[in-house]
Amino acid sequence: MKIKTKKAVAKRFKISKTGKVIARTANQDHFNSSESGNKTRAKRMDKKITNGTKKSIKRQLGK
Repeated sequence: MKIKTKKAVAKRFKISKTGKVIARTANQDHFNSSESGNKTRAKRMDKKITNGTKKSIKRQLGK
């Protein structure tokens, strides 16, 4: 039987073509006006996930 995808994980992470796990930066929805411009721009970039967590995320995505 196939493993079901964990939908909460699928909304937060994606796997790149080369197999890297990519996540959106947290805390960028609101309350950003008090932050500096550098911090706001840094939040627009995606983050790569470390190897320890990558294995469990891939398993939950069914890959």
